[in-house]
Amino acid sequence: MHIRILGSAAGGGFPQWNCNCPMCDGVRKGTVKARPRTQSSIAVSGDGERWVLFNASPDVLQQIRSFPALQPARALRDTGIEAIVLIDAQIDHTTGLYMLREHRRPLALWCTRQVREDLTAGNPILNVLAHYAGIDWHELPISGAGFEIPGIAGLTFEALPLISNAPPYSPHRDRPEPGDNVGITITDRASGQRLFYAPGLGEMEPHVWAAMQAADCVLVDGTLWTDDEMIRLGASKKTSRAMGHLPQSGEGGMLEWLGELPAATRKVLIHINNTNPILDEDSPERAELTARGVEVSYDGMEITL
Repeated sequence: MHIRILGSAAGGGFPQWNCNCPMCDGVRKGTVKARPRTQSSIAVSGDGERWVLFNASPDVLQQIRSFPALQPARALRDTGIEAIVLIDAQIDHTTGLYMLREHRRPLALWCTRQVREDLTAGNPILNVLAHYAGIDWHELPISGAGFEIPGIAGLTFEALPLISNAPPYSPHRDRPEPGDNVGITITDRASGQRLFYAPGLGEMEPHVWAAMQAADCVLVDGTLWTDDEMIRLGASKKTSRAMGHLPQSGEGGMLEWLGELPAATRKVLIHINNTNPILDEDSPERAELTARGVEVSYDGMEITL
């Protein structure tokens, strides 16, 4: 299984266009050792030729240009993207669909019923796309049953509901229901290796923990370092958990959970907010992650399982 991190930042990217927090200001001025990042998305393939795009970020065109495998140039109009899976209906995970509107056939899109409803009502992007390439929608099952995606050889997928939050334009905002957010387990049938991917994870439930324990690599929510990070900076009035993201530090935080995984499990954080001090490669927070065996994903990172 081939995994390419196309974008590793949370919504707004890093540096965020209007933000002058210590991280954004520092990376612009060169006083913070950090890499700029685009908004979170990954691509996964079983053969290195045909890819599933997980989330379509507003930066998708830049991400495609940076990864030639997604544009193999076998014909006048071509793409290595066979299908797109949406893990939620958030703007930073769906706006890139507009950029893919010139496709020669309807976009093969996998998402839950709730996500489809949000993208046809509150943010009607799928309605707009009907005037262009159109959408070939497949309902993403969250029953725990594994499924395959046509054209993607050797991989099996399994979606499971997560407790996070629905977007502001959803009727489920602050009242999420199963299907608003999902995590995905991807299994390479030949090797048996498993990836668990969950860029938004607000609470650790038993079925989520079981999926993480069974994975060989977890690529999980690294949005904020502390629960009150945005409040202390004056950037928001909400805690990390209220926004649907388990903070890394503190009691019951992501690091505490990752520390309970088997030593052989590869642990990688994704969806990192521009305010998060782990972006600074010389920070004490980054040093703590390194000491715990936890990696911070970056744009262009590749993982093979």
